[in-house]
Amino acid sequence: MFTGIVRELGRVVSLEGDQEQARLVIAAPGLAPELEVGDSVAVDGCCLTVVGRQDGTLSFDLSAETISRSAAGSLEPGRGANLEPAIRVGEPLGGHYVQGHVDAVGRVRSLVPEGEGVRMWLEVPPDVIRYCVEKGSLTVAGVSLTIAELTDDALAVALIPHTLEVTTLGDAKPGDAVNLEADVIAKYVERLLPGRPER
Repeated sequence: MFTGIVRELGRVVSLEGDQEQARLVIAAPGLAPELEVGDSVAVDGCCLTVVGRQDGTLSFDLSAETISRSAAGSLEPGRGANLEPAIRVGEPLGGHYVQGHVDAVGRVRSLVPEGEGVRMWLEVPPDVIRYCVEKGSLTVAGVSLTIAELTDDALAVALIPHTLEVTTLGDAKPGDAVNLEADVIAKYVERLLPGRPER
């Protein structure tokens, strides 16, 4: 379980493999010393298991499922990565409940300056946008955000200067792919409503 509050902006060292399996190595000098092999880390919102730790880097194995359902397979050396270790009992829940299970990959449509911040419009697939409501929560590239506007196929989030500084969203540009995770509570509500199809 995560909160969507990024703890460190890591840097991709390498991504080697193919569409069936790959090894991702990320430089994370702040987090690496406190983590162990077997720990869970949200990498751009995708829950991955630490399989190696050495000299301030963390290694993760990507399965075919992870590569096909997320933007993890497109990470390139030198690119930033939003990192959050799994929340521990007693730690504050500053964002919202995040599982690290990517629902879909969205695309940045536009970035509109708003004072010192930015309004980011995202193209969102139907399977995710149906769970979204204005002022509700959405995880974008591992960052817990509040939905500011909503249409049938897109939504906007307001990014404050702090978010732009400490996450990869500050480097985002139109066309970029981003991992999306809808609020899990909305999924449970849908499942419990009478007349809803079984999933």
